[in-house]
Amino acid sequence: MTTASLPLPFTASLRRLFRNRAILFGAIILAIVLLAAILAPWIAPYAPNKLSIVNKLKAPSFAHVFGTDEFGRDIFSRAIFAGRISLLVSLGVVSISTVLGVLLGVTAGFFRKLDAPISRLLDAMMSFPDILLAIALVAALGPSLTTVILALGITYAPRLARIVRGSTLVLRELPYIEAAVAMGLPTWQILTRHVLLNLASPILVQATFVFASAMLAEASLSFLGVGVSTDMPTWGTMLASGREYMNNAPWLMVFPGLAIVFSVLALQLLGDGLRDLVDPRLAKES
Repeated sequence: MTTASLPLPFTASLRRLFRNRAILFGAIILAIVLLAAILAPWIAPYAPNKLSIVNKLKAPSFAHVFGTDEFGRDIFSRAIFAGRISLLVSLGVVSISTVLGVLLGVTAGFFRKLDAPISRLLDAMMSFPDILLAIALVAALGPSLTTVILALGITYAPRLARIVRGSTLVLRELPYIEAAVAMGLPTWQILTRHVLLNLASPILVQATFVFASAMLAEASLSFLGVGVSTDMPTWGTMLASGREYMNNAPWLMVFPGLAIVFSVLALQLLGDGLRDLVDPRLAKES
């Protein structure tokens, strides 16, 4: 094999990845949201909490592209900085839910004696609507940014755990896993080298959907007043404060709402595309 042929599998994977229009469209939208959030201090024309009572409820104009709210704060600046909070929360939720979900799913799927109790625990958690379980956890722990991340991470962990458990049950019966057990390899080595590596694809796909759900749930909690502090600009709090002026100043709700819609849509398209890429049979069936 020559050095010139080494990059071919990688380039072929990239070509196949971006040939999927859903992945491409979702990736472009998500990249725009990410860049706007990262570069918020430089591209936002105003500070997100800067008050200007004389400019309150101004319609979109050249000075204020998205208009202003009831306190004269620039909606465009607040929407950009709110994206940072939403992405931070979603990333934290995905991290916590992935760790908990993989730990519970692999344990339940690989160790037969622990399967029943862990499965019953997951069933009990999934019997509650996600938003109600998150509200209960936030109410018990106290509203804060850390609490919201922790509550949503626990709430969405069963989703990943069920996927990981099902895949682990299949992998456990494969000949190479049985051979590794018969050879006396340590359990941790079997799990890390043979089980977890083969679970990477379904975990990645499901984590994408959890990312989208977490973003939507954070906005819902903030809209209901049980999310992060009202001092922090979030898309949910912007929607909540704008509903009182929906008839006279609809831009207060339109632009934060569009930010949520496009961000969640991008993640859903990305997840659907990755799922079809990982398992082409799903694409053929659909």
